Amino acid sequence: MFIPTLSRITPVFLCVTAPLLVAETDSETPDDWTLVWSEEFDEEGLPNPEKWSYDVGGHGWGNKELQYYTKEKPENARVEGGHLVIEAHKEEFQNSQYTSARLVTRETQTWTYGKFEIRARLPEGRGTWPAIWMLPVDWNLGSGKWPDVGELDIMEHVGYDVGTVHASAHSKTYQWQAGTQKTGTIKVPNATAEFHTYTLEWSEDEVKAFVDGTLYFSYQNENTGWESWPYQRDYYLILNLAVGGLWGATKGVDEECFPQRMEVDFVRVYQREN
Repeated sequence: MFIPTLSRITPVFLCVTAPLLVAETDSETPDDWTLVWSEEFDEEGLPNPEKWSYDVGGHGWGNKELQYYTKEKPENARVEGGHLVIEAHKEEFQNSQYTSARLVTRETQTWTYGKFEIRARLPEGRGTWPAIWMLPVDWNLGSGKWPDVGELDIMEHVGYDVGTVHASAHSKTYQWQAGTQKTGTIKVPNATAEFHTYTLEWSEDEVKAFVDGTLYFSYQNENTGWESWPYQRDYYLILNLAVGGLWGATKGVDEECFPQRMEVDFVRVYQREN
């Protein structure tokens, strides 16, 4: 099913900014978590089709993005050197001025609750907008208005604000249109130079986000209904690198900085044994 992303406007932060990170510390996985799905990117070539499919198109993605997301184009998505590379290029393609890739697990694997760990190195350059996030699998444009359906952002980073990482939870009650979305931010000064582990813990009671084991965002279920907690359903994972967009291009796009890449070392999903 073809599902475009929708606007994620510059957030209003509802959590206190966490201290600067100066060194990487792998997040701990307690004994009550069991690994249920992983991708270590050990096989060179195109991403494994048994685990990943593509969202394709260049229509702006509801967000005035500039790239065309391609399918099975190794210049934009490939595995090399033990890493997934999602690379944005400045090139004319299908009436767009940039190409990139957006990989999803919508057709291959979905989850309700769990711990999601993604180790990644982020691109730099004004106008880049990498994201690691989740949407509900049973949603499409005809079945409900975003953000009522929910969205969980594990990591977002915009190139004009290097080293500032965001995590968010969107819903009907807490949404960007009103500036009330639940959001946290943390400084990761070397996010574009080094790999860091971005983690989301999601349960029926709370969502929490970490970088290298440091908690910087949490939002608890208020038990006021689906309008504030639309997260009791299957979600799928999205890895993408956008160019421009309402947030990404707030300070323009540096056309000279491309190509730019997001590299992913691994994706690991855990669920509690109980």
